[in-house]
Amino acid sequence: MELGRAPENPAPEAPGLPGAPPSVAPREAFSRLLHRLTRLEARRGNGRDAAFQDLGAFLEAAECDALFEGSGAPTCELLGEAAKALGRLAAPPKEEGSRGDGRPAVAEAAAEVGALFLQLLRKIQTAKASPGCSAWKTGLHHVAGPVYVFAVSHMVEQPWTSPRSQDVAREVLSFLLHVSDCGSVAGFLRGENEDDKGRLTAIMGLLAPDLAKESWKNNPATKHVFSWTLHQVTRPWLGQHLERMLPPSLLISDDYQTENKLLGIRCLHHIVLSVPAADLLQYNRAQVLYHAIFNHLYTPEHELIQAVLLCLLDLFPILEKGVQWKGDAARPTTQCDEVLQLVLTHMEPEHRLRLRRTYARNLPAFVKRLGILSVRHLKRLERVIISYLEVYDGPEEEARLKILETLKLLIQHTWPRIPCRLVVFLKALLKLVCDVARDPHLTPEPVKTALLEEATSCLILLDHCSQGQVTGLLAKIPHSCDDGLVVHCIRNVQQASGGTH
Repeated sequence: MELGRAPENPAPEAPGLPGAPPSVAPREAFSRLLHRLTRLEARRGNGRDAAFQDLGAFLEAAECDALFEGSGAPTCELLGEAAKALGRLAAPPKEEGSRGDGRPAVAEAAAEVGALFLQLLRKIQTAKASPGCSAWKTGLHHVAGPVYVFAVSHMVEQPWTSPRSQDVAREVLSFLLHVSDCGSVAGFLRGENEDDKGRLTAIMGLLAPDLAKESWKNNPATKHVFSWTLHQVTRPWLGQHLERMLPPSLLISDDYQTENKLLGIRCLHHIVLSVPAADLLQYNRAQVLYHAIFNHLYTPEHELIQAVLLCLLDLFPILEKGVQWKGDAARPTTQCDEVLQLVLTHMEPEHRLRLRRTYARNLPAFVKRLGILSVRHLKRLERVIISYLEVYDGPEEEARLKILETLKLLIQHTWPRIPCRLVVFLKALLKLVCDVARDPHLTPEPVKTALLEEATSCLILLDHCSQGQVTGLLAKIPHSCDDGLVVHCIRNVQQASGGTH
């Protein structure tokens, strides 16, 4: 087999391959191979296949001592460059303008590249076990980053992967961790001990050119590699890399595509959870995060709204750390007030069930967060609660259950303001109880039971904060109502109040 033979420029037999003079160092041979890999423009065809075959033959024939050449620095650098070139040959096509025609070829190339990476890692493992070869550490240092990026790009189901390429990529990542003596991906990235600095900085250096504003869509795998890598690093290690992690997360979240917005918001949420509050408050980063996330509340995508609200709820405690309240003045409004006001504005006219459920799902957390300060939004909360209790929400009744939970929390936190709204809430709850009791088929029994229990709890709380007015108003209903579920609900309220009227 000949080395260094490009399709258009035949070359004599290269050293370092089977049949080559053993006295010639493999560096020249490997340099020619690298030249061929970097010149390959097409991702399919005989040129790529021949280069892959020659590289495989070179790795198979090369001795560990000769491959790493004593100190190993020159050849190991070439190994790193070759690993980068192989990763580029297995990269998926650009998002925009790609119709997926080349994706099967990408998956096929990824499987071949993965096999070469496994061969290279086995060579490093063999050198690691050899007492006389210490340069394997240098070789691993140069190839670990590109190998990791390749493996994460292809190990999960994506439009550019196949079951075979996914299996090979997972095997590559597992073998990389084994060779690196790391028990987990998190340990590989952050370092297993104090002396080991980890490889996150090197990997982010590899990803940085593809995470710029002008280039981050050139390789659709890059954003997924970044996101997956970010989520592997947790507190307290992530704070050390905040300057590298925050800008790409903001960039991805600011895209016009919902998929990218969602990916970016989840990255920002992980940063909020994993970086100390002091670091986020420094340089006004928390405010930057808040404004970037708040703008997404105007989207009609329920999945994105859910991610945004969860992120904001975890960001509020950090933002409020810098707010000081003096007892002789009114408490200042916070970002939580601002978000709840906008959410309630969107909830009132909303008719799409998925969005209604998403808003209702998160409403109890806002009331719990604000506590007594929920009185600022009491009128709007009253309108939303009444209107949402009136509308059937499907077999699971998620929205109405969450609205009942919201009402319960609202009564507990703002009870001095509830008696003046007693009749309004009482009518809504009784109507709900009657509707549920008369619904024999649409709602499953466990859901119906949960609705009645939550409504009963709300009635009991209303009775407590109104000093027994509810039981007085309900006293005659058991004598005139023939529905057993309604009567049972009212009896429970009466018993909780200390007796019947």
